[in-house]
Amino acid sequence: MPVTVKPDSEAVSKKTPKRAALAGFLGSAVEYYDFFIYGAASALVLDKLFFPTVDPAVGTLAAMATFGAGYVVRPLGAVIFGHFGDRLSRKKMLVLTLLLMGVSTFLIGCLPTYGVIGIAAPILLVVLRLIQGASAAGEWGGAIALSVEHAPRHRRALVSSWTPSGALAGSTIASVVFIAFSSLPEDQFMSWGWRVPFLLSVVLVGIGLVVRAKLPEPPGFERLKEAKAHEKPPVVTLMTKHGLSVARVVGCSLYSVIATIGGVYALAYATSTTDISATTMLTVKLVSTGAAVAVQPLAALAADRVGRKPIFMAGGLICAASTFLLFWAIGMENLPLIFLGHFLLVAVGYSLANGVAPALYSEMFDAPVRYTGVALSSQLGQVLTGFAPTIASALVAAADGGWVWVAVATAGACLTSVLVTLTARETYKSDVDGLHTA
Repeated sequence: MPVTVKPDSEAVSKKTPKRAALAGFLGSAVEYYDFFIYGAASALVLDKLFFPTVDPAVGTLAAMATFGAGYVVRPLGAVIFGHFGDRLSRKKMLVLTLLLMGVSTFLIGCLPTYGVIGIAAPILLVVLRLIQGASAAGEWGGAIALSVEHAPRHRRALVSSWTPSGALAGSTIASVVFIAFSSLPEDQFMSWGWRVPFLLSVVLVGIGLVVRAKLPEPPGFERLKEAKAHEKPPVVTLMTKHGLSVARVVGCSLYSVIATIGGVYALAYATSTTDISATTMLTVKLVSTGAAVAVQPLAALAADRVGRKPIFMAGGLICAASTFLLFWAIGMENLPLIFLGHFLLVAVGYSLANGVAPALYSEMFDAPVRYTGVALSSQLGQVLTGFAPTIASALVAAADGGWVWVAVATAGACLTSVLVTLTARETYKSDVDGLHTA
């Protein structure tokens, strides 16, 4: 039976939800700056520096695969950080994930290349990428659980939306930094310029740690600890009592392929198959993700008024349609339509779904397993997200450069998330500590 605690609306102060939103935003921005700076590098430079002995197409595929490796380990990271986050402390786990992400990103910037240490270079690259992936999994679930549990009932979607907005802000900063350094002369960029974005993560991590260290644990979580509610490991309780909710979130999370198809693969596809420059595509991404940072809280406000499901599903449908426009425009090298397609895909469709996802997912789980539940189920769904660029590269190679199957596969994932969401219960009027929807 779920443990009964006071409703969330009675347990929050006026300032704490804002602090929770800020902590989620800044922490997520740092984490995903680090995570997506790797994505830009894998599309532009890592294949040449760490896989130089293979055919260029195979090198691109290998670099994309190392990007995907960060997603494979995310379910394991979700279980580990979720276990201790549900049993010991939301806050301490979030500080730890931030440190791990910062250290691993900094070390990637220090790695010798294949030309210096041979096969050890790509091996170390993959190891550090795996640490990034585990850290990102713990960050996502914990930040969402913390923000939802600090929020008043009528603002849960809005407060929790700042976590994915922070992720987009981090991705936007990553784009700005890479635009600056990729404009260097090629020899300088390839020798040292690509390293600087990774090394700069140290500054961002320091800012995130200062903000996160001052945030208290959610009151409801503290009462659960006092009541000794955790009799079994959270993952055991999750699978035995919330199995259907886990399956739903896995299915709902498939829309997130947009993050890597629109943010990573579109960059690699455009620069490798057309005359469109990397700077142009990074600018396209910058405009869309910058706008998305503002759109996601608006989507969350709407979800707090009319419910999670209609906003989330509208986003999935827009993503499915705009994928075709984006890749058709890239193939035609039509810059205005590339901007429009990417904007509709990321700033509109993805933002509607992504701004609502934290509240939608967290409200499917009881408080004693919320960290583990959100982290594990969403990361299982995002394994496909991590390998979406690799799959897309393989589809284009098999189709002799054609983009249509990439768009079909991406749209299929988005439509699946819409159909799964139809089966979920609407929970926007429920108390966050009294939910059990499986």
